[in-house]
Amino acid sequence: MKKAIVYGASGLVGSYILETLLSNNNYEQIIIVVRKDLNMQHPKLRSLIGDFHSLTDLVKDVEADEIYIALGTTQKKTPDKKDYYQIDHDYPVLAAQLAKEKGAKSVFLVSSIGANVNSSIFYPKTKGETERDIIDLDFDHTYIFRPSMILGNRKENRPLEKVFKIIWKVVNPLFIGNLSRYKGLEAISIAKAIVNSAYQLNDKVKILYWKEMTVLLR
Repeated sequence: MKKAIVYGASGLVGSYILETLLSNNNYEQIIIVVRKDLNMQHPKLRSLIGDFHSLTDLVKDVEADEIYIALGTTQKKTPDKKDYYQIDHDYPVLAAQLAKEKGAKSVFLVSSIGANVNSSIFYPKTKGETERDIIDLDFDHTYIFRPSMILGNRKENRPLEKVFKIIWKVVNPLFIGNLSRYKGLEAISIAKAIVNSAYQLNDKVKILYWKEMTVLLR
C-alpha cells in the first residue's frame, strides 16, 4: 500500500488526480496541501492547510512514496511576475525537494506543451525551469506531463479559455502525426493517465505528450 502527496488538488487536473487516487485500492493515504479546506471527507484523505511560506514546517513529518504536482496560476489571477514565478516554479520545486527528503521515490509533474528553459517568453520559460529543477532533484522516477489544451469545466470563470476549448474540439482531428501532441485532452483523462503511469515506471525521466498519455488510458 502506498502513500501519495498531492499539490494543486483544488485545480481542474489536480482535483481529478485526487479523486482517482482516493478510489485506487493500492493507496492507503492521500495527503493534500491546499490553501483552503476543500470540505472533503474520505477515510484515506489527510488535508494540510498552508502555502509556499508555511510549507517547510507543514510537511516536515510527512512521508509519501509519490508526489503529484498540478500547481499553476494565470496572468489574470497573478499579474505580478515575481508572484507568478513563485507559484509556478518555486512552490513545485520546494514541494518536490521536501518530499524527496522524506523518502519519495517518484514525482509526477503537470507542466505544459512548449515548456522550454531557453524560451524568451516568460510562461514557457518558467515551465521549462520548473521541469529542469525538479529533474535535477534526482528522483528515481520523474514523469513530466505536457498537455496542450486541457478540456473540462473549471470552477472559476475563464471566458477566453472557454472560446479556445470550443475551437480546439473542432480542430482536434486536424492534429495528426507529429502535430498530435497539440491535441486537447479532458482533464479527467490527463489525471487518470498520470496515476496509471505510476504502474509503468520504466524510465528515470520521461516527458509525456498527448499520444503517451492516451496510451496510458488503454
